[in-house]
Amino acid sequence: MTDSSATAGAGRESGDGEAVTDVVLMLAVYRHDAHKLRGRSHAAARDWVAGVRVNETVPLGADRDAALLSRPSGEPEQTLAAHESPSRVSLLTGDVVLSGPVDADGRGAAVRELVRVEDPVAMHAAWLSSDVAGLFSESVFYPYTSLQYHTLLAAALLDNYRAGFEFADLFLAVEDPDGSVTPHRTVLSTPDMQLCVTGEPGDRPAARLADAPARCFADVWARLPEHPFDVDGDRVWRVLDAQLRRIRSWSAALQFVEEFCRRFDPGSGTGRGGRRGGGR
Repeated sequence: MTDSSATAGAGRESGDGEAVTDVVLMLAVYRHDAHKLRGRSHAAARDWVAGVRVNETVPLGADRDAALLSRPSGEPEQTLAAHESPSRVSLLTGDVVLSGPVDADGRGAAVRELVRVEDPVAMHAAWLSSDVAGLFSESVFYPYTSLQYHTLLAAALLDNYRAGFEFADLFLAVEDPDGSVTPHRTVLSTPDMQLCVTGEPGDRPAARLADAPARCFADVWARLPEHPFDVDGDRVWRVLDAQLRRIRSWSAALQFVEEFCRRFDPGSGTGRGGRRGGGR
């Protein structure tokens, strides 16, 4: 563990002379890809949206590391023929989840409302529950990835790095879905499952991520000492568990869980409640 937080202390000056505080840093990470929420490229990005500063560089390499969790480094290649759009493609159904202009059906207003949140903890909660953020991919080259979960992963990494943890110190931990979220570190929250990325797993079921950022979700999921749900109680949970042992991209996997649980509602049967699925 290193004292990385010393590089991100309050009072440091940003490039435009604005003091960088804890609040500014933890809001900036949620706003760093605002241009993607508006269907724009980096080259066409604006510095201000809805009266707030956006598209700033995320410190401590958290954005870069979050990207490596879900897509490969190097020159990107188109991975889905005939799809050159910021719209995400569902890994569950194979359908493009966004139809029509980005600003259609109130989506532009939802984006403006999302970036305007001024409290970092409230911003984290807004991203966890956002419908509009899940409509976009991280990259037009990797349409199954999710901008929503990339952003939540970047925020979790930044919060951990600022607390002094290195990537190799981090765990995927299973949280109580009926309990409160951990600000900035909970990366998935559904009625059936809650997961966080943290250097402080405590007594929660947890698995170490890896020595360095990589598309390793399936490996980490398989190493969890307990399932976050009862795979013996419901076939739907077994199907989900089997799929998560195959998906390597982190943002794609987390988005898949959200869509799967929403579509099949496994918590309505015997899969939720009682004991978890047991040890490996």
